[in-house]
Amino acid sequence: MAAITAAMVKELRERTGLGMMECKKALVEAEGSVDAAIEELRKSSGLKAAKKAGRTAAEGVSLIRVSDDNTVAYILEVNSETDFVARDDNFMNFANELLDVAFSKGVTDVESLMAGELEGKREALVQKIGENITVRRIIRVEGPVVGGYVHSNNKIASVVALSAGDAETARDVAMHVAAVNPRVGKPEDMPAEELEKEKNVIKAQPDMEGKPAEIVEKMMGGRIKKFLAENSLVEQPFVKNPEQTVGQLIKGQGGDLVSFVRLEVGEGIEREAVDFAAEVAAAAGTSKA
Repeated sequence: MAAITAAMVKELRERTGLGMMECKKALVEAEGSVDAAIEELRKSSGLKAAKKAGRTAAEGVSLIRVSDDNTVAYILEVNSETDFVARDDNFMNFANELLDVAFSKGVTDVESLMAGELEGKREALVQKIGENITVRRIIRVEGPVVGGYVHSNNKIASVVALSAGDAETARDVAMHVAAVNPRVGKPEDMPAEELEKEKNVIKAQPDMEGKPAEIVEKMMGGRIKKFLAENSLVEQPFVKNPEQTVGQLIKGQGGDLVSFVRLEVGEGIEREAVDFAAEVAAAAGTSKA
């Protein structure tokens, strides 16, 4: 068996990101072959990655990629357990590679995207950084004019498709979507159950009590109209110029809203309540007072 040198350990550490003792042990078991050691570590890291898979990953990044002709965009969310890892270069490089592959191959199904080499890279990254990493969703948006916007902290990303206009306008509307988070694109898009729920809220307000039914209906009509204006993208005052609505901005370019998508990292994920004092006490072998 070849002697295990410091240079071999160093090479294995650089290629895997693992600790010195784990690398040395793997080299001994692989009889000095760095490539064989990597293969065995990949197998063991897969086991360790599986153990971390049950842990909640609600941090991470949302990213977009827009085609050069501004007709297609992909929006992606990749999750980690902590924001610290979400800002790590290794994590960001992995997320960007996922987006590159999804964009180039036209993939929107997470399972299809992660089949093969990318899943191996995910498991290796889980092993390296010690946190669960999940690829949550990929969405394709297309239209005559598409623009996207990512908030500077990569927590919110949005894409807008317009029927006409320019890419800058589409990007401006996407920035508005990221900032304001409209429920729907147009008033007529509001789901009937949401309208019914809002009507019940309005009816229960104190100033409705004791009023004739026709007065209640008239007041409700005005408040529903306000509710729709506040929650519909095209009716909202444009963030960069509140003197005009988003719809007016788009129509000024000769276009109409086709669709929009907004992803916020971790939305809808139930986060576990962590008792850090209990964790520290358990690690120290003591009980919390």
